Amino acid sequence: MEAVVLGSTGIKVNKNGFGALPIQRVSTEDAVKLARKAYEAGITFFDTARFYTDSEEKLGEAFDGMREKVYIATKTAAKNADEFWEQLGISLHNLRTDYIDIYQFHNPSFCPKPGDGTGLYEAMLEAKAQGKIRHIGITNHRLAVAEEAIESGLYETLQFPFCYLATDKDIALVEKCKKADMGFIAMKALSGGLITNSAAAYAFEAQYENVLPIWGVQREKELDEFISYIDNPPTMTDEIRALIENDRKELAGDFCRGCGYCMPCPAGIEINNCARMSLLLRRSPSALQLTPEVQAKMKKIENCLHCNKCKSKCPYGLDTPALLAKNYEDYKQVLAGNVSVN
Repeated sequence: MEAVVLGSTGIKVNKNGFGALPIQRVSTEDAVKLARKAYEAGITFFDTARFYTDSEEKLGEAFDGMREKVYIATKTAAKNADEFWEQLGISLHNLRTDYIDIYQFHNPSFCPKPGDGTGLYEAMLEAKAQGKIRHIGITNHRLAVAEEAIESGLYETLQFPFCYLATDKDIALVEKCKKADMGFIAMKALSGGLITNSAAAYAFEAQYENVLPIWGVQREKELDEFISYIDNPPTMTDEIRALIENDRKELAGDFCRGCGYCMPCPAGIEINNCARMSLLLRRSPSALQLTPEVQAKMKKIENCLHCNKCKSKCPYGLDTPALLAKNYEDYKQVLAGNVSVN
């Protein structure tokens, strides 16, 4: 079994973290079943957020009475100290616990620090002193904020997108965390579903001993793949290298990672899926994307207000309205039979 230690936290877990964002889309019964099956197989790190609707509640039910056997990380999107304490209280209640292992600032546009006027970091320190949280973390999609968090020495963990489409700057971030004895939690290890070979994704992450990937799990068959890697972890081979190189060429340039930080859209467009529809059509069974329901979602692009709110919120600097228009035109061509997909 491959294990990873999250820097100075001392938290040592299997190199498979459970990303609990997707379980908000399934029933409580199914979510509890998935979480418990993961635990029984040896996965003990579970990541959620106050922002993920009922995800915390489902984990709370799954691990009620056995809290000390798992590590739970959650996140706050608080903008000030009052919101911080309110959200922390709700998270503790939902998770049915009196402490959180890693409490993370959820993708802030800046790096919270003592004396910055928000009171956020001071509240985090007080929560730690009270024993309500054990370690202080931060998540982000912005390279500059992530680098500032590492350099500040204020954080014990960083959660950042990291997959085999990573840039040299992303890889340098991993190395900086290692030198700073700071845990690195890799989100978007499957690039929001665009990476379809989980063995290749795992093999890439395994090259970095200080990285803990959290896999977004919604279906049992997905979980089973990662469970199988506990006893038989995939390693980098020439075949996997070739696959990764091919994907890097195909997915080079501007593409939507599906992070959802552009949402909600005032025109009701499901941006985080519609803006990457061309890739979804070609990298997953196309029939799933051609249903009447998906067609109706894509048609909403015609109602785009060009307000550019999505563009201003994109952590990757994408021209989201232009990307939506481009994907919609391709989608119409596919529907008309003018363009073939799998």
